[in-house]
Amino acid sequence: MNVVILQPSYIPWRGYFDQIRRADLFVFYDDIQYDKHGWRNRNQIKTHQGKKWITIPVHSKGNTQGVPIKDVRIDWSKPWAKTHLKSITMSYSKAPYFERYLPLLESFFQRRDEFLADFTIETSIILARELGFTSTRFMRSSELSGIEGQKTDRVINVLKRVGATYYICGPSASSYMEPEKFAAAGIPFEYMQYNYPEYPQLYPPYDPYVTIFDTLFMVGPRIGEYFSQTAKDEK
Repeated sequence: MNVVILQPSYIPWRGYFDQIRRADLFVFYDDIQYDKHGWRNRNQIKTHQGKKWITIPVHSKGNTQGVPIKDVRIDWSKPWAKTHLKSITMSYSKAPYFERYLPLLESFFQRRDEFLADFTIETSIILARELGFTSTRFMRSSELSGIEGQKTDRVINVLKRVGATYYICGPSASSYMEPEKFAAAGIPFEYMQYNYPEYPQLYPPYDPYVTIFDTLFMVGPRIGEYFSQTAKDEK
């Protein structure tokens, strides 16, 4: 069984969904420490002025250090949902498939989840189904009780618990992975290769590292073609 373990992220980019596509089981790693300057509560969109960050405000109480991702609360005292919807609409209203996906986009910003992870996990699952990735199962690492260890050891313990026979991870994991431990556990793994075809974008130059909505708005139902390069690599 192919397993991916990734932290929940805010409307992730294409590579995140490619890992979902390749997984039999996708585990949202929601019970590890929240990283304040990561992708948990923010992402980027393309605008006529270049890339722009859109960030969900969270209640930090001065410091989120040591707080698990699953316990981070959204700060609804700020009108961020209205602002994000407006920013995305202004940037993509002329995209070929914007109107097609506008109801989906609006439904995201009508949510009122208390916890950040609830918002990011549920919207990621909805997007995965919209992309046609219907066979992947999802769960949260916080559903697994008694998982011990740190870093690689903890990942391996999660993989063992869910019955993984193969682990797929991002290329950045090569900087901290301990391959010998996976060998000892009998779990082979591979690093993802993000070799994706380019697609048209409204505001050149091309930049793939933006939210998946950029891809959806530009290519619509043909989006599967833009995972085709990695599909060829698997054969």
